[in-house]
Amino acid sequence: MERDRKQGYENWIPALAVMGAGALLMGLCFDFHFDLNDDTMMRDIMSGVYSGTPDGHNMQTLYPLGALLALCYRMCGSFPWYGAFLFLCQFGCFFLVGVRLCTLVDASVMPGQASSEREQAENGGMRRRFAGKLLCLLVLSFFQWGIWLTHMVNVQYTITCGMLVGAAVFLFLTMPEGVFGGTEPGNLSVKAFLIKSLPALFLFLLAFQLRSEMALLALPFLGLAGLFRWGADRPVFAAKTLCKYWGLLLLLLAGIGISLGADRLAYGGEWKTFRQFFDDRTTIYDFYPEVLQEEGFDEELEKLGISFGAQILLDNYNFGLDGRIDGQMLSDLAAHAKEHVGGARDWGAVFREKLLLYRYRSFHGGDAPYNLLVIFGYGINIIAMAVFLRRDLQSLFAAGVQLFLVLSVRSALWMFVLLRGRDPERITHPLYLVEFILLSGMFLRHLRHQRCVGARNLLSGAAAVLLLLSVWGLWKGIPVVRADQARRQEVNRDWEAIDAYCRAHPDTFYFEDVYSTVAFSGKLLVRGDHALANYDIAGGWMCNSPLYQKKLAAFGIDDAADALASGQADFIMSDEEVSLRGLAWLEVPYAENGMAVCVEEYDRIGENYGVYQVIPVSESGQYMRETK
Repeated sequence: MERDRKQGYENWIPALAVMGAGALLMGLCFDFHFDLNDDTMMRDIMSGVYSGTPDGHNMQTLYPLGALLALCYRMCGSFPWYGAFLFLCQFGCFFLVGVRLCTLVDASVMPGQASSEREQAENGGMRRRFAGKLLCLLVLSFFQWGIWLTHMVNVQYTITCGMLVGAAVFLFLTMPEGVFGGTEPGNLSVKAFLIKSLPALFLFLLAFQLRSEMALLALPFLGLAGLFRWGADRPVFAAKTLCKYWGLLLLLLAGIGISLGADRLAYGGEWKTFRQFFDDRTTIYDFYPEVLQEEGFDEELEKLGISFGAQILLDNYNFGLDGRIDGQMLSDLAAHAKEHVGGARDWGAVFREKLLLYRYRSFHGGDAPYNLLVIFGYGINIIAMAVFLRRDLQSLFAAGVQLFLVLSVRSALWMFVLLRGRDPERITHPLYLVEFILLSGMFLRHLRHQRCVGARNLLSGAAAVLLLLSVWGLWKGIPVVRADQARRQEVNRDWEAIDAYCRAHPDTFYFEDVYSTVAFSGKLLVRGDHALANYDIAGGWMCNSPLYQKKLAAFGIDDAADALASGQADFIMSDEEVSLRGLAWLEVPYAENGMAVCVEEYDRIGENYGVYQVIPVSESGQYMRETK
């Protein structure tokens, strides 16, 4: 026990030192940002900027996690809790993988029949252990910088979720069971096995809390890790073995069930109605956008009671400016889209198209270096099988079946993603990562019993290739990240000017054009006062939620359109969007409700944004209220 504790310190300290130094250096070289405005909105909700009170109902994470972060903001509102949470999750994943790699080095240098530590030292064991750990942490650090840098400095919660699942897969697949931390299965009791599985289980459940859809999408890879361990734990169907893996499965299902149950309870009442609105909005915008973009659908939508003005607002996301766009309208529109747009698709042709796209993306440069990582992962497994299992046909066949299962599962997941038409990088990159981690764990398991020079050479060669791939990624990626950071700094200057302008005019509420503000992203670790903001986008995924209504009520607003017409609220829009769409679209919904209005710019925010007032106009063309 004392020896295990000492080895634990020997592994935790260097991993913490390397990862800590990497985080510090990264912070000196770059700024950490939320990648998208979605994370910024989630931060504002949980910190109280959005509604005035920290709240866990952010619609993206499950409520228990959101409520916990909101509670932290209640206790110390100036601390960047959400950003710090994502930061710790991401660097924590690398840290845990680093510790496990160091543990595996111990196991490879000190096999079960090893003699005392003194004899190990005399035989050069300590030197080999130190060199092996240093190499592992070096490769891991270069991977972090060369492959994953953009996601480390531009943080997105879906990406973080995938990293948590990847770490869970690696920790579980390489979980020590043998003497001195070896990976030989079958040595642990049921209780010890479940206890050692808790870190991986916790990481997955944390990922599920953070982004349940991404966690479930990557869950089959974790299932394969469990299946592979189970297949190596002999006898496979012994009572002890079944208790281990079925017990772990029950713990996993219980954690998922409790998380979903608590979330459902928290989103009852008004939130339940809004959630249906949210789901219908997601269906329309994410999966059937054609229903709003094709002119041929105009007459069909009018038959559903969706006027031309409502169609315009739905098309440019500013649907919060028309009270007629309610849950029933979106429900009818979503049903119409599924029937007429989805039903009209030739799914056979779509499947063939996506299959070709899947094959292309698997091997071509658009997804590099992530697809190259996966190809490398399959390659090293095939080489290990050919070198070490060629004389053991039964083991070779089993390993081949495992590799085929990984390929089949990844193909099914990719086709599912591509057929849905939702394949942004925040989904595909985590899929690549989790698959590569699974393949890496399988490769290390092939080497777990090999004490020969060939095994060390193969491992060193694989590390060298991964290191070269990471160096290439670093060389290609650093300029891209620097350019992105410069762009973010320039764009965020506009956002800071808008925020300062709105707070300097607290008696007026400001609705922002959605497309004019989607490029903004906040910094991850910046302290703030988190005071209630007197502005909101005129659409988006929190529009019409109970928190949205609470926010407007705090400024005495019942209806956005009425507030604009009365001068209680004004509209902010970028010059670029004005040049693209003009301002006439703002007048159409009022005209459909029997009110003629005029939209005029009366102030400027920096060089790129205008502030507009909506003024009712009489039949004679006279303004019906004073202008600003």
